[in-house]
Amino acid sequence: MNSFDLHMASNIKTLRPAACPCCSAPVSRSIYRVEAIPVHSCVLLNSAREAHAFPRRDLDLAFCEACGFIFNRAFDETIMGYSTNFEESQHFSSTFNNFAKGLAREIAQKCAIAGKHVLEIGCGKGEFLRELCISGGATGLGIDPAYRADKGRNDEYGDVKIIVDFFGPDYQHLQADTVLCRHTLEHVSSVSSFVRLIRKMIGKRTQDWAVFETPDAKRVLVESAFWDIYYEHCSYFSPGAHARLFRREGFDVTDLELVYDNQYIVQYARPSAGRTTPRLPLEHDLEVMHRLAETFPARVRAAQNSWQERIRAAHAAGRRVVLWGGGSKAVSFLTTLQLGDEVWAAVDINPYKQGKFTPGTGHPVIAPSDLLDTPPDLVIVMNPIYLNEVAQSLKALDLRPEIVAV
Repeated sequence: MNSFDLHMASNIKTLRPAACPCCSAPVSRSIYRVEAIPVHSCVLLNSAREAHAFPRRDLDLAFCEACGFIFNRAFDETIMGYSTNFEESQHFSSTFNNFAKGLAREIAQKCAIAGKHVLEIGCGKGEFLRELCISGGATGLGIDPAYRADKGRNDEYGDVKIIVDFFGPDYQHLQADTVLCRHTLEHVSSVSSFVRLIRKMIGKRTQDWAVFETPDAKRVLVESAFWDIYYEHCSYFSPGAHARLFRREGFDVTDLELVYDNQYIVQYARPSAGRTTPRLPLEHDLEVMHRLAETFPARVRAAQNSWQERIRAAHAAGRRVVLWGGGSKAVSFLTTLQLGDEVWAAVDINPYKQGKFTPGTGHPVIAPSDLLDTPPDLVIVMNPIYLNEVAQSLKALDLRPEIVAV
């Protein structure tokens, strides 16, 4: 979760909901709908009452048959309110930190950032930008409305500065050798206008890099991963849809890869004089996306029914069920399945989330050590990549529950 430019939205013409925000083609196929879900998943709420009263809206995912892009055509950007009261950081996990450090080294090498300047749009709490600039010997500027300088994660930033604001036309004068944007594009509704603004900002600096990291929607469709669909994410990309957008808006996509157990797309691009020809293997996915979109409604209903039955059966048998992970995946899982007392709590290692409550359902977010007083019988890990890390944490607490992953 990072920033969506609400200020930019007021200056950019919004396409009709029936038109694709990527390519403007008519869109006729709705592939997934869920009603009354929280409009934010990573907001810090201090009571169950506040969590239950949190604003909700409907989600209606439409699939563009022309370019493979998926978007929430019921999205209401006026309800969104990113602020410093958000906590999206994954950097308390050793698994994620190892990944982030490796990715920072890769970007530093591919983009040759030593002695150069990096601009990160949607920098969150600034952890990755700091890691990148220190490891690569660069200076950095981050922009994000949810940045907090008082949370103890920003010591020794050196040549990294942060602007607490939304990125928009007011910042198109900024110059950087590498423009970085991680886990932000999925929060943007007018995606073509957003990418076009970045291309305009780069201008004639043809040696500049644009590096984007975005969740892979193809995996979501393949796995029927409804827990990875939530209101803040109004835009969903397969690798091909991602690259097609950038090629249309004046970039040459030079590298496209899947990382973090194939959950994220990482794309490297440079400005071009016009539209370039797709030449990377991952770009050619439109036919597969058509097939996945066709079968997704039935498959996702089956997945939801299976999880509902499993959790309700465990609860009926007197087993204490907890989720491991108190962020967006957990909120989507709980609200989509309409779970209440069937789940006792959500566990999170991020200390800033502990003591808070999940938007919509009001489940308490607790520390792992809190499980000692009320040991769980079933732990559902909200991201399979953390299974080993979670198992080790439970073992260290001398707890032996059943552990499964979504």
